[in-house]
Amino acid sequence: MNSKRILGLMAAGLLSTSFCYAQKILSEGTIVYDVTVQTGSKEPQLADMFDGASTTIYLKGSLCRVEMKSALGSTVTIQDAKNGNGFVLKEYGNQKLLISMTKSDWDDLNKKYQGIKFVTGKETKTVLGYKCQKATATLKDGSTFSVYYTSELTTENKEFDFQFRNLPGLALEYESSVGNLKVKYTASKISFDPVPVQKFNLDKAAYRGYRELTYAESIRLKSN
Repeated sequence: MNSKRILGLMAAGLLSTSFCYAQKILSEGTIVYDVTVQTGSKEPQLADMFDGASTTIYLKGSLCRVEMKSALGSTVTIQDAKNGNGFVLKEYGNQKLLISMTKSDWDDLNKKYQGIKFVTGKETKTVLGYKCQKATATLKDGSTFSVYYTSELTTENKEFDFQFRNLPGLALEYESSVGNLKVKYTASKISFDPVPVQKFNLDKAAYRGYRELTYAESIRLKSN
């Protein structure tokens, strides 16, 4: 083997090693995203409802809890990625719903993100001290949105956010559509502190006062 080839292999190995050491894995902790309305709306009151909204993600191994809160109400998702089971808790006004979910239900709920493709560009920015690269996501229906992700940090649980499970890093800023509104999610806090296991309680008996529905029943309810 000639000297140039040896040097090339050594350089590649050093780069690979430095990347492995640079990328930190978040196996347990909390991520908080602030939610802001990106564009104007013909329904300013609805837009105002999203101002000050937030999404908080709790991770503990295969367990995840996602809390989305706004002036409209709250949605809490709890899931065990090992078996795909979990449920969604919704509180809007006087309505409290517990929607049981299976792995196939999650797949159906997130079907618009199946086959999503990311193309990374040259634009960068820093979010919470992490260098992020801009990527354009393209869905199978042709729609697109932007995301800034960091390769310095990843999560052990790749299923907590279906749309980004194939992203080569952690999304720290991204766009989404809620009805006619375009909203932006920006990470405002990342904590590696332990999360109490009680946060991931999958015992339905602990959620008294909620009306229990299957996923199929919740779809029918929404369409009525």
